[in-house]
Amino acid sequence: MEVALSAIASDLINRLTSFLMKKYMESTSIDDKMKRLKELLLRVHIVVEEADRRCITNPMMLMQLKMLAESMYRGYYMLDTIKYKSPKDEEVRKLCTMYVSLKRSRTIFDTPRSPADDNELEIVLNNLEAAISNINEFVVLLVGCERVCRRPYDAYLYTDNFMFGRHAEKQQIINILLQNPCQQGGPLVLPIIGGCRVGKKTLVSHVCGDERIRSYFRSILYINGDNMWGMEHTKFKRERTLIVGEFFTDIDEDDWVKFYCTVSQMTDRGSKVIIISRIGKLARFGTVKTVRLNSLSQEEYSYLFKMLAFGSIDEKDHPKMAMVANDLAVVLGGSLITANVVADLLRRNHDFQLWNSVLQRFKEMVKSNLSKYGEHPKDIIEKEHPIDITRFGSSYRTRLHLMPPRVERDDSPNRKKPSLLFRDLIAGCAAIPDGDFELVTWESRIPPHTKYVQSAVAFVNGKNGCTTSTRKRRSNA
Repeated sequence: MEVALSAIASDLINRLTSFLMKKYMESTSIDDKMKRLKELLLRVHIVVEEADRRCITNPMMLMQLKMLAESMYRGYYMLDTIKYKSPKDEEVRKLCTMYVSLKRSRTIFDTPRSPADDNELEIVLNNLEAAISNINEFVVLLVGCERVCRRPYDAYLYTDNFMFGRHAEKQQIINILLQNPCQQGGPLVLPIIGGCRVGKKTLVSHVCGDERIRSYFRSILYINGDNMWGMEHTKFKRERTLIVGEFFTDIDEDDWVKFYCTVSQMTDRGSKVIIISRIGKLARFGTVKTVRLNSLSQEEYSYLFKMLAFGSIDEKDHPKMAMVANDLAVVLGGSLITANVVADLLRRNHDFQLWNSVLQRFKEMVKSNLSKYGEHPKDIIEKEHPIDITRFGSSYRTRLHLMPPRVERDDSPNRKKPSLLFRDLIAGCAAIPDGDFELVTWESRIPPHTKYVQSAVAFVNGKNGCTTSTRKRRSNA
């Protein structure tokens, strides 16, 4: 009997020892992997930042730069996910995966797997190590690329006064525009196609502001595609011109031929045309490969949002607010306008209670729209339909509906309506006007300095005829 008890006790002790050693080894392994991840991110970040200051003309180098940047943002996202894992993660994850079976136009709002699932951390490390292993040749070639001068005001004085990412796309467009003109034929046509509010005009504005482009073209002409057919020929000068046209509808073949012939005859040799549009069919008019812009990945979006929200302070000194920022970056769904508005509000007040209250308001608003319409508010807005923002109000008895943002012009007929700043509505520190009013959403600090305004309506349930306006608009769309 004593021998049996001794054997059982010995077996239990061995199992316990093995269990504790396994746990210790796993803990040590995670710490080692995190340390390795930080080291790799530092090396990759140095190369990406240096590459952004160089004029890269090799398309394969631009492709490698894009892959390096994607691996870097994925690594930072994984680092933050592990470092700032909060008890609310599961709640946010459930919110993000609601209606995941529904057909979506993008996956930016989908929540990534937990680091423990499928050994995600190991995958990120392997990707970074693979990128590092092929980086030596890239760095050697990068040294031979001309350095681009940057104005300190644009890049360093304010963190929100520069264009985030799009390094490869910007250089690709510049390279195409600086191509020598063909011996025969009309101007080169470059289509830039992308989704709703992904930064097409901002990217083109930065390209046009580049010193190389300004010195190559004598003039840059901006036109509205809807009104271009009535333009007088005298608007085209007999000089090398860059024509930038934004198109909101498809173009008839005959109309395009007429316009293209006019540009060919009235501008100098070497002129070029840029087409900006959401309509993929317009790519058929391009004479070079189309540049397509997609929404930022969740990793890029999270990195950008936290950089804007924290500004000059170090997020490591505020771990609780870093957790909130991580959750907000997921809940916002990838909207660049909303990211700028919310980050501007948070950067003005580094108070955890305010940050947390903003997160709760957005979570409730997203839940409400998912429950009513089965889509994230960002997707609803992109379809030009109104969303329900009642959760932003102080009283849920007052219903609030918000229309998609539009660019405000000086001749806008809605200037006499009451107005309200979006950041004040989010913070809950402003009285909401009765009936129709204008919500001043955001005015960009960088070119083209676009000012976004949204029409909103407030009404008490049962006392206003607008109670069914949202459903009616969506059903007729």
